[in-house]
Amino acid sequence: MARITRALLSVSDKTGLVDFARILARAGIELLSTGGTAARLRKEGLEVTDLSAWTGFPEMLDGRVKTLHPRVHGGLLFLRDDPGHRKAVEEHGIGPIDLVVVNLYPFESTVARPRTTPEEAIENIDIGGPAMLRSAAKNHASVTVVTDPRDYRHVGEQIRLHGRTTPELRQQLAARVFVRTAAYDRAIADHLQGIRSPSALPEELDLHLSRSMTLRYGENPHQQGALYGTFEKRFTQLHGKALSYNNILDLTAAADLVTEFENERPAMVILKHANPCGAGQGDTLLKAWEKALATDRQSPFGGIIAANAPLDGPCAEAIAEIFSEVIVAPGFTPEALGILTRRKNLRLIRRNSAEPADLQIRSVGRDILLVQECDRTPSGESEWKVVTRRAPDPEEMSALRFGWRVVRHVKSNAVVLAGPEGTLGIGAGQMSRVDAGELAVRKAGKAGLSLVGSAVCSDAFFPFADGLLAAARAGATAAIQPGGSVRDREVIEAADDKGMAMVFTGRRHFRH
Repeated sequence: MARITRALLSVSDKTGLVDFARILARAGIELLSTGGTAARLRKEGLEVTDLSAWTGFPEMLDGRVKTLHPRVHGGLLFLRDDPGHRKAVEEHGIGPIDLVVVNLYPFESTVARPRTTPEEAIENIDIGGPAMLRSAAKNHASVTVVTDPRDYRHVGEQIRLHGRTTPELRQQLAARVFVRTAAYDRAIADHLQGIRSPSALPEELDLHLSRSMTLRYGENPHQQGALYGTFEKRFTQLHGKALSYNNILDLTAAADLVTEFENERPAMVILKHANPCGAGQGDTLLKAWEKALATDRQSPFGGIIAANAPLDGPCAEAIAEIFSEVIVAPGFTPEALGILTRRKNLRLIRRNSAEPADLQIRSVGRDILLVQECDRTPSGESEWKVVTRRAPDPEEMSALRFGWRVVRHVKSNAVVLAGPEGTLGIGAGQMSRVDAGELAVRKAGKAGLSLVGSAVCSDAFFPFADGLLAAARAGATAAIQPGGSVRDREVIEAADDKGMAMVFTGRRHFRH
C-alpha cells in the first residue's frame, strides 16, 4: 500500500480526535471533514477542507445528505491496482481517500434516555456513516478505517513511523467495522420492535457481544471461560485478584438478592454456589450481618457477601473474621477499605447500579437459547389470600414478607424458614419439597436457632401436607406458598389442625 495521502474524518465521539488529527497533519495527510468535526479541528489550528467543497455538492436536508456522493464512495472503493478503475476515477475527477475516521450518531445513548421522543430517535439513525465505514472496510486492501477512538494510538503510531498501515491492521480494523455496524443495526431494530410491540420478547434475537474479559477457566480448570458484554457498567472491581467464572455467577446472584431490600434498612446476604446461605436485616449493617451469618456459620466459608448500603468499618471488621471470595456493595467507606484490603486476594466489587436485568438468556446448545423475562414482578401482597382459620399476626406477617423475598432467589425445590428480620434455615435445590423442608429444619437446628414462631416459605405449592407438618413440628407457626395443588384443601386442614396461619400468593417462583 502506498503512503496515506488523504483522510476523511467525521465523528460524533470526539475523544482523542485532535491529537490523532495532528499526527495525520504532521505526516502530510490532507484532512477532509464535515460539520462539527471540521469546526473542532479548525478551532485547534488544523487545516481542514470541507467535504462539500471537495465533492462540489453542498450538505442538504439538515445534514441528512452530506457524504452520500460518488467522489466519497468512489474514492474509497476503487481498486488501486485495477487499470479500469483508475481510468474511471481519473475521468470523473475522483481522488483517493486512504483513511476514514468515522463513528456513528449516538443512537444507543439517545434511546436510552428516559424521555427521548420517536422523532429524536429517528434523527439519530446514521445513514452516511455506516455507508462510508462499509465502503472503506470492503476495500481494506487499500483503505484504513477507524471507528473506535481506542484504535487511534496504534494507527497513529504506524502512520508516524511509516506513513501507512500494515495489511494485518487494516483487516482487523475492517472486521471491527462490521461488528460495530451489525450492533448498530441491531440496536435500531430492537428499538423499533419495542415501539411496535408491547412484548418484552423480540421477534428475533440477534446477540453480538464483545469479549470484555478472558477468565482463567470456566466452572472447572479443564474448561475455558470468558466474559462478554458490559459487566463493567454494573460492577467495578476495587481490589483483589481477578474474578473467576464462578465468582461472576455468584456475585451477580448475590447482588440480585440484596436489591430486594434496596432503599430499606441495612441488609446483608451471603451466597454460595448461587444459593443464599443466609440473609438478614437490622438497624446497622453489622446487625444485619450477624443475622445473616447466624443462619449457617459453616457454608459462608469461601462465599459471596452482598450489602444494600455502603460497607462500613464495624461490619468490615466482622466480615474479615471469615474467609470470603467476594464482597459486593454500593460502596465502601475508607475505614472498610483499610480493613478489607489487607486481604490481598479478597475481591471488593462496587455495585454501580441496582437496575435489574429485564431478560434472562440461557444457552442449551450453541444455537439454542432459552429467553424469559426475569422474575422481577413485585411480590403482589395485595393479591395474597389468607386461607386458614387464623390470619398471621404482625410479627408472623413480617416473617412471611422477609422469607418470601428470599425464597424466590433459592434454587428449586426451595423452602426458607424465616423470622421478621432474617433467615433461620434454607433448604435449596432438592428433588422433593419435603426434603427441602427437612433440610431447612436441619440447618436451623445445626445453627442452634429456635424455629418457634417462624414462617415457612415455599417457592411452589406443597403437594402434600408432609413438608408443612415437618416445619410445624419444628416450631413454625405461619406459612406462605403459591397454592394451586389438587391437595390444597388437605394442606390447609393440616395447617388449621396445627393452629398455623397460611397465606396463598397465587404466584410461584421456580428457580432452576
